Amino acid sequence: MAEDRVEPGSATSSAPAVKAGRGSRVSVVPMAGEGAAEPAPRRRGAAHVPQTAESLAKRQREISVSEFFAKNRHLLGFDNPKRALMTAVKEAVDNSLDACEEAGVLPDLLVEIQMKSEDRFRLIVEDNGPGIVKAQVPKIFGKLLYGSKFHTMKQSRGQQGIGISAAGLYAQITAGQPVRIVTRTGAKKPAYECELHLDTTKNQAELVHEKETDTWHRDHGTRVELEFEGKYEKGRRSVDEYIRQTAIANPHLTLTYISPLGEKTVYPRQVQTNPEPPKEIKPHPYGVELGTLIKMMRSTGEKKMQGFLCNDFSRVSSQIAHEILGKAGLTSNTWVQSVGLKEAEALHKAIPQVKIMAPPTNCISPIGEDRILAGLKATVKAKCYVATTRRPSVYRGNPFLVEAAIAWDCDGMDSEDPVTLFRYANRVPLLYQQSACAIAQAATETSWKNYGLSQPRGSLPLGPAVLFIHFASVWVPFTSESKDAIANYAEVEKEIKLALQEVGRKIGTFIRQQEHAQREAKRRQIFERYAAILSFSLAYLQQKGAVGESKLATVQKQADRINGWLVKIAKRESALADRLIKGSLVAVDKDVHVVADTPAEPPADTNE
Repeated sequence: MAEDRVEPGSATSSAPAVKAGRGSRVSVVPMAGEGAAEPAPRRRGAAHVPQTAESLAKRQREISVSEFFAKNRHLLGFDNPKRALMTAVKEAVDNSLDACEEAGVLPDLLVEIQMKSEDRFRLIVEDNGPGIVKAQVPKIFGKLLYGSKFHTMKQSRGQQGIGISAAGLYAQITAGQPVRIVTRTGAKKPAYECELHLDTTKNQAELVHEKETDTWHRDHGTRVELEFEGKYEKGRRSVDEYIRQTAIANPHLTLTYISPLGEKTVYPRQVQTNPEPPKEIKPHPYGVELGTLIKMMRSTGEKKMQGFLCNDFSRVSSQIAHEILGKAGLTSNTWVQSVGLKEAEALHKAIPQVKIMAPPTNCISPIGEDRILAGLKATVKAKCYVATTRRPSVYRGNPFLVEAAIAWDCDGMDSEDPVTLFRYANRVPLLYQQSACAIAQAATETSWKNYGLSQPRGSLPLGPAVLFIHFASVWVPFTSESKDAIANYAEVEKEIKLALQEVGRKIGTFIRQQEHAQREAKRRQIFERYAAILSFSLAYLQQKGAVGESKLATVQKQADRINGWLVKIAKRESALADRLIKGSLVAVDKDVHVVADTPAEPPADTNE
């Protein structure tokens, strides 16, 4: 059917507009004016005023680092009450251990958690370290990004200058309580006691109270008290587990722990010496980025480029500096201050083209195989312990090394469950974000079936074991400020896998030898079971079937002699397996063994 149309401007244009539809349907649309519905009134509100550059400029202001982390405390590990409790303990313990080791003092720590209410706790951490001078106390505990380790190239637990002051900030936000500090630097000096808040707008401390006292019981050391919201639970990611794992990786530590439930646990010192202190080194050219290189040239005290490269970097000799400068189009006498962006880029690109010796490794202090075994043996009850320490390697110019250990056939563990993984970075336990960590990924990708362990696809091996992995470096590549996981660099993952393969071969040897010994023991039991019957039969035949009472006594006597002879042979034959085990295993305790190492290569020269 034809559509009905009304041309605009016609005589009927003042009438309601006709809108034709399909078929015979015709719709009528009211026009403005007659019969038209009034438009809905616009809702009144504040009129939008366009902003100008000047008005926007007035709203801009600087944000202090304290304000930023106060709003983003999850970045520092304070994202939930349970984790906040563990993080606060971790930061305080790390500070205490670093201070004691740097002062050459064997650490003696007290960690006490008092439960004020169901969701509020008071944390007390006390050490016997060198103490803190009065002027530094407000800066250390009341200023974020303040510390002594950020610009140093040597291994340490802390490296950002955030930890303990962030714990104080969390206490201030959740409980409104100041941080209380007591410290003394010597027996003949008074102890300094203070309470302080953190001014988030200025990122500096505000002293609430301070005084000097002679009543503190320690000759030197520091005591920190924090009160904050938290949640205490037992389990794999609890404070209890963190304390336990800390004692394993630090066997030179005496640690007294009092839980919120009042349970007191003492982890005694297993070794009587501190680990070898790491030495500070200069940055290696391979690990320096362009911006850092430019900054170093602006702040150096050297005038010529040759002196800058030789004295501000490690492993750069005069010959290497000359070669680098030649590839960059510069000379040894080029003035440092005359180098612009273009020349700096050329210099940065020239560095990887020159072969430079790896950086010194005396900046790293490994735990050591003996100390790892001592820590594991004191805390984890198992039948076999193995450990290895890899030689240092390098990622992005930063030295690092990997240590690994296995405690096998642990008490209370099921052979059908995955092994328990202990991850460490610079002797600090990592309890969170396991799946995002290079350590866990390398452990999962290692083929454990080669060493006699069952392993489902894409997971850790199964067995009653603890797998211990320690990553030590001058700069740990954490994935975030909370320091929970290590970033996945190819060099790092390779070294972790090599360390796991070493301990895997050792534990595989133990497992195979134990299986062989068990088979021999079973054979001996079966043989001894029938040896008496066989002995009597042989003696009976020897007496030509005599059945009289006097003859039977003679037969029995002969049978006992034959039986003893057979049992002796059985024990001698089955003892071969025992001797095989003792040939490659060193007895530590009853039913506890450590796989002996083959002679190691001489250590590389670590002096610069």
